[in-house]
Amino acid sequence: MTHRFWAALSSPALAALDPAAAIAILPVAAVEQHGPHLPLGTDTFISQGYIDRILPLLRPDMTALFLPIQAVGKSDEHQSFTGTLTLSPETALRAWTEIGDAVARAGIRRLVLLNTHGGNVPVMDLVSRTLRARHKMLAVNVSMHRFGYPEGLFAPQERAHGIHGGDIETSLMLAFRPDLVDMAQARDFAPWSLAMERDFAQLRANHPVGFGWLSEDLSPAGAMGDARPASAEKGAAAADFGARAFVALLEDVAAFDLSRFDARPEGEDPS
Repeated sequence: MTHRFWAALSSPALAALDPAAAIAILPVAAVEQHGPHLPLGTDTFISQGYIDRILPLLRPDMTALFLPIQAVGKSDEHQSFTGTLTLSPETALRAWTEIGDAVARAGIRRLVLLNTHGGNVPVMDLVSRTLRARHKMLAVNVSMHRFGYPEGLFAPQERAHGIHGGDIETSLMLAFRPDLVDMAQARDFAPWSLAMERDFAQLRANHPVGFGWLSEDLSPAGAMGDARPASAEKGAAAADFGARAFVALLEDVAAFDLSRFDARPEGEDPS
């Protein structure tokens, strides 16, 4: 029987796996406000929904182990809204790095951080570099939305500006947990980032040139994007697309030659 969850294995069973072939997957998410129509746990429910779609796509002989979802992430940009839970950047960095340390103690040097919350990205970058330096570990960061979506599924404006509780996240939640979505509260939560494209030559909220913002700076409602066109059908198509892309990434991670990390700077004495 193939186990896919780290916590479901006994210690001897984990020790019996070939660590050189194993990939650990650390899902990092959030519990934070997502406007009036979505639950606080949206990013965590989306993470679980993706995992459920990824599992049946994995090769039976691939040793891919999901670590427990880290439901509370770095969400200080949403802390003005009631119900948001957040770790400080320092706490998240330490916690996720120490989980990576534990993975390395098991002899596993391939780790993928599966992310469903934009605020976690800066911390993930530090975690992955630290684990590379500390353990010669291939630590890969992937935010699921960066895989993109099927052509034409979401409007270009929504893909650029609907970053929080808009059509994309609402559709995913309608596919994963429709019982928690209140479409009667869904509306066009047009973010300030749209006006910034008109009012500024270069300054943007996120990219290519961004600034440090809080959620209320971009939208008093906390959500950003047009949730009205959301549907479970679009959410399912987006989820299937992302799940397939993630599995392809795991194949790349499995094929990566870890001996590349044994290289020394040119001209340096290896002794």
